[in-house]
Order: sequence, then structure tokens, then C-alpha cells
Amino acid sequence: MTVMTAGITPAGKGLDGVAWNILGQTYYPKQESDSSFAFETLFPVGTFVPPHIHPTQDEFIYMLDGRFELMLDGQTVHATNGDLIRMPMGLPHGIFNKSDKPVKALFWVTPALSLRTLFERIHNVADPAEVVRIAAEHDVEFLPPPPGA
Repeated sequence: MTVMTAGITPAGKGLDGVAWNILGQTYYPKQESDSSFAFETLFPVGTFVPPHIHPTQDEFIYMLDGRFELMLDGQTVHATNGDLIRMPMGLPHGIFNKSDKPVKALFWVTPALSLRTLFERIHNVADPAEVVRIAAEHDVEFLPPPPGA
């Protein structure tokens, strides 16, 4: 059981100084309990998370700085500073920084389940196929590319 503690996690820092490199993006864990897990992200230009599904978690993104292009349930949408993106469990979604500036955002999922463990396992893993394989062990299902992609 993970119980949340009181305190402040500074901007650009993770709990206990933790920072993960996940396929060129930086993730900082901000808050953790059984009911939710929050992490700050920095997406450099051209980085993305391919379309995937969390069948057992709701996911949210609060845009801090920059512009994401998203695939939400088959639709292309855009989010910028101050926007909140809602991705109910089971909804296919992909997240892309196609802009000319880095994107900073706060993500969180509920319930937490094993997302932190997934990030620990894929930290510094350079092979996207291996990331997809490990993600499947943590109830994150990446979707196959569309035909002709």
C-alpha cells in the first residue's frame, strides 16, 4: 500500500530527486498514492507517446507550457497552456509534440496501479519495441500503426 505524504515537490524535480528518461522525454514523479499518481513531463520537439490505451486507469494532462497535438478516440485535437486533457479509461490516445518548442505538462492517472513501476523499468530503455513489451506487463496497451504508416 502506498500512502501519500504531505509536502511540496518543486518544479522540475521529482519525489526523492527521481527523474526518468523515457524515449527522450523527461518524467518527474510528483505525487504517489494507491488512488493516484502524478508526474511532470518535458517533451522535447519531435517526441511523442504513440497511440495506446489504459484499460484500467483514467488519465489527465494539465498543460503548463507549449502545445500538444493529440489523437483522442480517433480525432486530432490540440491543447495549449492551461488546458486540461481528459482521457477516460479504455479511450485510445496518443500524445505528440509537433511544435517548435518543448512542452511541459502535468500528467496524472487514477488509480495509480503499477505506472510508476513501468516508468522505473523503461527508464533509459532505447528500444521502442522493448518499451511496448514491458508496457503490456503493466496494463498499457500500445496500438498497431495505422495501415500505410
